[in-house]
Amino acid sequence: MTSVDRLTEILRSYGKIAVGFSGGVDSTFLLKASKQALGGNLLAVTVKSRTLPATELSEAVGFCLDEGITHEIIETDELAIAGYADNPPDRCYLCKRNTFTLIKAAAEKHGITTIADGSNADDEGDYRPGLLALAELGVVSPLRLARMTKAEIRAASRELGLPTFDKQAFACMSSRFVYGERITAEKLAAVESCEAFLKANGFKRYRVRVHGDLCRIEVGGDELPRLFSLRGEVSAAFAAHFKFVTMDLDGFKSGSMNKTL
Repeated sequence: MTSVDRLTEILRSYGKIAVGFSGGVDSTFLLKASKQALGGNLLAVTVKSRTLPATELSEAVGFCLDEGITHEIIETDELAIAGYADNPPDRCYLCKRNTFTLIKAAAEKHGITTIADGSNADDEGDYRPGLLALAELGVVSPLRLARMTKAEIRAASRELGLPTFDKQAFACMSSRFVYGERITAEKLAAVESCEAFLKANGFKRYRVRVHGDLCRIEVGGDELPRLFSLRGEVSAAFAAHFKFVTMDLDGFKSGSMNKTL
């Protein structure tokens, strides 16, 4: 039995499901697989906040419209969560607890009690305090239960013709800040603006990491030469937000801020 077959069995066992949908690689694949397994017994819920770029929200809305999936958008302000803006090591726990509490409430209005997130098997190998919040709230993670890795999800997404099969892995924009640095709406907007510049210039994998007045740009290893060749344009675009702009010679690495723990 393949991992996709296992996933289908798991999804069918739920009967009806609500998926926390960000529009990223994992949640898009999970939503598509859920539609195939459950038909209309499905709800997508996207939580709109300062930490979700407008482009991600737009893509999430468009996907559900194209697929004919019932979609609810609820708003929240993570910065209002006690302790969140201080950016502690358990920030992700605070966020996930808030986000999926809201998703559960939205799902219950539709008579749905099974809530799913897009965590995959690879997420078990890194620092992921948000997984504890999911467990406490009884949220299921079908991709993890099916033991699907990110590589398998991308391959399966490609077979399904999903536009996200080669999309860069997305993470909440608060993950761009070194732990302990206070997060503000202005700083989040700065990160969103700078990353939008990199995306507009054709970079496929990128992060703008913030260390006070300094930002550290990560791009894919094969994209480093082009980033260097555009250093003048990059510096000019980022100057409005940061005093110092640097390029990480090791390139893009998901979860690199966890090195500071």
